Amino acid sequence: MFYWVTIMFSQTLGTALGDWTADSAGIGYTGSAIIFGTMLAIVAFAYYRTKISHTALFWTAFILTRPLGAVVGDFLDKPISNGGLELSRYSASATLVGLIIVCLLLFSHKPARQGH
Repeated sequence: MFYWVTIMFSQTLGTALGDWTADSAGIGYTGSAIIFGTMLAIVAFAYYRTKISHTALFWTAFILTRPLGAVVGDFLDKPISNGGLELSRYSASATLVGLIIVCLLLFSHKPARQGH
């Protein structure tokens, strides 16, 4: 139950937060992406450099990916007059798939260590 409640809140509220920062707060898509991307970078830094609970950091990153995804998705398909790139849904999807593939190839994968 906790898992599904967390999914529901993170999806709904995360998307709303991303939309709000980009539109209503006047920060725009790029500014909002920088804010949420920086917050995720801080979580990644904390994961590797602090003793903060990895479980807490996981859920923090999990929640922060929602507004970042909403902002990046909006940036790709919203009209240029609204600050977007005005890509079609297919082009935006292909762009995201390409980015995911590039990230998978660039970042090394290590098997999990026992006891960590």
